[in-house]
Amino acid sequence: MPEISRFFGIVIAMYYNDHEPAHFHARYGGHAVTFSVEELRPLDGRLPPRALGLVSEWAAQH
Repeated sequence: MPEISRFFGIVIAMYYNDHEPAHFHARYGGHAVTFSVEELRPLDGRLPPRALGLVSEWAAQH
């Protein structure tokens, strides 16, 4: 999976030509979440609250 960012043990990745809606994947430890690019919210999966907050902040800045 092509990584676009890595911070505090969180890996953000995005596949080229992946299914709709536009989204990215975030992994942390054994957890994973699919995150909407347009709405900046989780679509599927779970992350611990602190990691989810960091991913939300990252998404808002990028």
